[in-house]
Formats: sequence, C-alpha cells, structure tokens
Amino acid sequence: MRGHCSRSCQSSSTLSVSEQPLAFYVHLPWCVQKCPYCDFNSHGLRGELPEARYLEALLGDIAEEASRAPGRRVASVFIGGGTPSLFSADAVGRILAAIDHHCGLGAEAEITLEANPGTAEAARFAGYRAVGVNRLSIGVQSLDDERLARLGRIHSAQEAAGAFAMARDAGFDNVNLDLMFGLPDQSVDAALAELQAAVDMAPEHLSWYQLTLEPNTRFAAEPPTGLPDDDALAEMQDCGVELLEQAGFARYEVSAYATPKRQCRHNLNYWRFGDYLAVGAGAHGKLTLDTGEIERRWKHRHPNTFLGSALKTAEASRIAPAQLPFEFMLNALRVTRGVEAELYPLATAQPITQLDTVWRTLVARGLVEPLPSGRLCCTPLGYRWLNDVVAAFLPE
Repeated sequence: MRGHCSRSCQSSSTLSVSEQPLAFYVHLPWCVQKCPYCDFNSHGLRGELPEARYLEALLGDIAEEASRAPGRRVASVFIGGGTPSLFSADAVGRILAAIDHHCGLGAEAEITLEANPGTAEAARFAGYRAVGVNRLSIGVQSLDDERLARLGRIHSAQEAAGAFAMARDAGFDNVNLDLMFGLPDQSVDAALAELQAAVDMAPEHLSWYQLTLEPNTRFAAEPPTGLPDDDALAEMQDCGVELLEQAGFARYEVSAYATPKRQCRHNLNYWRFGDYLAVGAGAHGKLTLDTGEIERRWKHRHPNTFLGSALKTAEASRIAPAQLPFEFMLNALRVTRGVEAELYPLATAQPITQLDTVWRTLVARGLVEPLPSGRLCCTPLGYRWLNDVVAAFLPE
C-alpha cells in the first residue's frame, strides 16, 4: 500500500457522506496454532483449512456489505486474522475482485495482507503481489529464537529475515514488521538490539508495541515469569522511540512508526473516525448513514457460526450522541499530532461545542492543546497518560 494519505483522506466541511473515504476489512480467522498472548478472534486449525467454503461465505458477505454504501469507492483494504497467508493467492485475488466489482478499488488503493514468516506462507508472497496486494504486514514479534518459543511462535528469527527477503524479491516496496518489547526475561539492551535488527532490515513501517496480558488469553491465566518491571518498560519505550527517530522512522500513533509518506492509510482512517465495511467471522464495521447517524455492525464471531448462518451479521447498533465524544477521541487522540478540529463535526454530525467543558478541563491540566491550535491533540504529557485523557470523555 502507499503509505501517504491521498487528497480524498483530507477532511473538508464540504464532503458529503458518499465522498468520504471508505475502507474495507476482511477477517480470515485461522492460524496454525493460537499464540498464548493473542486476544484476536483467531482459531487454531483442526484439520484442513476450509478455504473454499469460507471464501464462498465471504463473497456473499462482501456483496451484502457493499450494498450498504452505494457509490462509495474503497480507498484501502486490510486482510487480517488469524493468519491470512494460510489462504492461497487465488482466494485472496477473488476477495479483492469481489470488492472491486461491488464497490470499486481505485488505482491508488492501499491493499494490506497480514502474513506470518513461516516458509510455507512466505512462498506465496509473489502470488499475493500478482493479484493486487501492495503492502505486507509480517508478524515477526521477536528476533530472538528463545523468546519466540516462549511466545508460542512457530517460526525462527532466521525465517523472519528470510520472509522479509522474500517479500522484497516478490516486488513489495511497502512492508510493515510487527515487533514486541517487554518480553519475558528481556533486558533493555536486548529489546533495543532486537529493534535495531528490525530497523537494519529497512522496512517502510514498524509496529512496535509492548507485550500485554490481555483477558481471556492463556498468558492472562498463566502469566509468564520474568516480565520486565515498569521502570525497564519505560526505558525500553523511551530509548526505542529515540532509536527509531534517529533511523528515520516518525512515530505517528501510539505504536506505529513510518518512514516518510509510508503511514498506514487504512489505520489512519480508523483513527480519523472514518467509515469501514467489514466481512468475515467476528469482523466489526462502522458506517455513517445518510441521516448522519453512525452504525456499528458485528459479524458472528466463531467461524463455524459464521459459516452456518444465512445472515452473517450478529448485531447492529447506532452510536448514541452522548457516546460520540468518547468514541471519536478513543481513535483520534492515538495519533501523535491529533486530528483537525473540523473533522469532529464532519465525522460525527455533532457540534464541536459538545466538547467544550471536558476540553477546557483537560487544557487546564496540561493534557491537551487549546482549541485555537486548530487541532484536537494531546500535549506530550497527555499522550503519556492517554487512557486517562480518553476516559474523560465517557458519558456520565
């Protein structure tokens, strides 16, 4: 994918709903095995991958979702999981062709596919490039074999480097590497050494984030030993950000770092409270209706339920006006520079005066920039305490 925002991504008070950017998320839920830290809707394979059956269900789901946004072209597609690279290039090509048929994919559309570094998946990279994928996101997670084993990963550090080389050989000039820090028995120096090794590969984008023990994961029930303390985590974060900036990566979101003009457009659309259709087991979408109301829809979460249901949508609901400030800020304030103040009324159909009371309180505490700046943006202090800033917008 091309990492910079096109002109259509820029906010403008003159844009109608039909002219606003639209993204498309596709969820492919299976992995070879479930990682103990993962809280995504992913499921370890038991037997053969039901590619043909799931593809048939997806194609119907794509047609249904597209009918809800007539006339809106898709600016980005993100195929996530799970491990999407378990699916064949032919299946991915048919998914993209269906989106193009029903919605239209612009020539500059950013099309990302998540992939694992295993040799079997990496061998398919050229096929994915041939069917239109133009950005890969490779789940490296660590570049140390011992830590990879403790994370339950089934690839090696050598395979990770090999997968990146295969991506280049396949013609990908826009690659993200996912890398974690704060791993069991990981020192500050070790974390920075792994980050430097990732930087040395010269990807266009890095997603670098702390291992957290999420509810309903095996690590939450059985925490690994040797996790770094808060002081070590803070030092990893601060030194890592400095290392990345010196290497030419700009931090533009909590855990996202990009070389110039290589920010992830699909994720920026999320953070700018943009609309996105979503298909596949457990996928969640958001769409602004012609009335100005915002609707969220969830698909049946378990793959078997999704496959067995004639109606793929499990639930749909409208966002209450009182909830909109929190919903908007939960996304927008993740971006290091925030968003243009004029985006709030455009994206929510609510007056920006709705934010006045809370915003003034946060300004007084030094957590956000004053509105005359023209941006809804945290200060460096506020960015450090982002969860508290966002929570201030929860309805009473």
